[in-house]
Amino acid sequence: MDSVAPILELMKLSEGLKRELRHSWLSDGRRESVAEHSWQMALMAMVMHRHLEHPVDLSRSLQMIIVHDLVEAVVGDVPFFETGERKKNKAAREAAAMETIRDMLGGAGGAHLAELWWEFETRETPEAKFADALDNLEVQLQHNLADLSTWEEIEYGLVYNKMDKPCSHDAFLQAMSGAIKQQAEQKMRAGGVDVEAVKAEVVKAAADRTEASPPIISR
Repeated sequence: MDSVAPILELMKLSEGLKRELRHSWLSDGRRESVAEHSWQMALMAMVMHRHLEHPVDLSRSLQMIIVHDLVEAVVGDVPFFETGERKKNKAAREAAAMETIRDMLGGAGGAHLAELWWEFETRETPEAKFADALDNLEVQLQHNLADLSTWEEIEYGLVYNKMDKPCSHDAFLQAMSGAIKQQAEQKMRAGGVDVEAVKAEVVKAAADRTEASPPIISR
């Protein structure tokens, strides 16, 4: 019975993910909650894992997906493209929040939650890489379902580079990324966005970054 109280406290805290809204809108014009984002990722994992070039432990990936944004019940969601102090301190605030959650649940259960969260954050295992890819794919998939008026202009360019690295390790994930990009392009063109100009700007920005960071020559 000693384990009941901390579990109830965790459930009370996690309810915040149902109320915490993301910078993503649904097709009916309502903003997406963090909990809805995680649920969609979990469904994607269930139907996609059989097609992966590199197999993963689905159970482990699903557990990571459920836990990966739990800290946002404490510190809130920060959009990918946001700048400023909130973005700068995001990693430290989230790590502190996970310590709070770990201690709240306590024991082996708390340690397990923290272990899953850190595994996702380090993105080194096949399961973490899969979950990370889904984290990025779900964002664009949901944007494609929402009205184009809900997109920020900066998000036009993110279509062409945000999913690439997380999906680069697996041929099926690359194919899924490509299909989601095609959907996004169709949506942007239908909305009057100059897609070719967006692509050109993405290429230019990448070239500028490369020029600003010359390769290190070993001696």
